[in-house]
Amino acid sequence: MRSNLSRGTLMQVKEMLKAKRADVITANPSDTIDALTHLLVLEKIGAVVVAVGDKSVIGIISERDVVRGLAQHGSDLLAMRVTEIMTHDVLTCNLDDNIKDIMRRMTLRHIRHLPVVEKNQLVGLISIGDIVKNRLDLMELEANVLRDQLVAHH
Repeated sequence: MRSNLSRGTLMQVKEMLKAKRADVITANPSDTIDALTHLLVLEKIGAVVVAVGDKSVIGIISERDVVRGLAQHGSDLLAMRVTEIMTHDVLTCNLDDNIKDIMRRMTLRHIRHLPVVEKNQLVGLISIGDIVKNRLDLMELEANVLRDQLVAHH
């Protein structure tokens, strides 16, 4: 017997974004790494999309990038600009992409944060944590449905 819950792997990005905060924290290309690290701590996030005025994505910078930059540049890193260590070749997705494809892309590329872009503008951010939470919620829901069906048949 196949449940409608198996549709969870076909859930679209736009459905997942409904459960998240609406705004996406961004950095300006000219921001210093010092300012960026304070932003990461203040917002309790692990990555920031680097965008220009109209929310056009030009890069992404994560805690990993900061650690790598610290190893390469030492304390000079704090005065450097975000653009000097950010990832320039940003993998993105759109609102109609399905979560199963997103999981595959993120896993293959070892990416933990994926900007969501529509009409060349940033509209959201999906993290691997969002996907794991979604999968756990679906598994719990499916277990509850199966338990209810079992009880109803006894």
